[in-house]
Amino acid sequence: MKVKILLGVGGLVVTGVILTALILLMSGPHMYYQPNIRAYQAVMPLPPVGSVPLNPAHKPLPTPEEAAKLVNPVRLTDDALDRGRIYYQYYCIFCHGAKGVPDTPIARGYVPAPTDLHSEKIKAYSDGQLLRAMLTGPGHDSVLEKVVPDDARWYLVHYVKRLAHGEPVPEAEWPTAEAAVPRIEE
Repeated sequence: MKVKILLGVGGLVVTGVILTALILLMSGPHMYYQPNIRAYQAVMPLPPVGSVPLNPAHKPLPTPEEAAKLVNPVRLTDDALDRGRIYYQYYCIFCHGAKGVPDTPIARGYVPAPTDLHSEKIKAYSDGQLLRAMLTGPGHDSVLEKVVPDDARWYLVHYVKRLAHGEPVPEAEWPTAEAAVPRIEE
């Protein structure tokens, strides 16, 4: 008789614990009630006074009117073209291809397709217009402006102009699987 009473009380206790746990689990916070931070919607706090940024902001892009008047400040030399080729491999080759023709697997995934760098539109651009188009053109908006460093931009302009005007890019300059992405040491 005592065993039956103990088993009954034990069963009630176990049942009570299970029901309490279920009630707590079901009435507690759920994932869809939790606050979250969505990209680009969070208001970030200001940095402490006197702090120095590790990555200073890029120079602001010229307006279309200003860009039309800009001239490339980097002298056109073999070294400038070599640097432009390397930066092209960093930032452009994946979509625009080694020859400036968007025939890559990545390019085929974009709508609209990346610009063919041999097009008349690209050939007609001044240095400043090409710089602005490279950083803000379709598919580039707000990305390349933040990714491509200021000191690489004008070298890219030289190299892209070389591709646009049909100057041959020797096959030896095409990237290979072994040559990942070379670093320029200064």
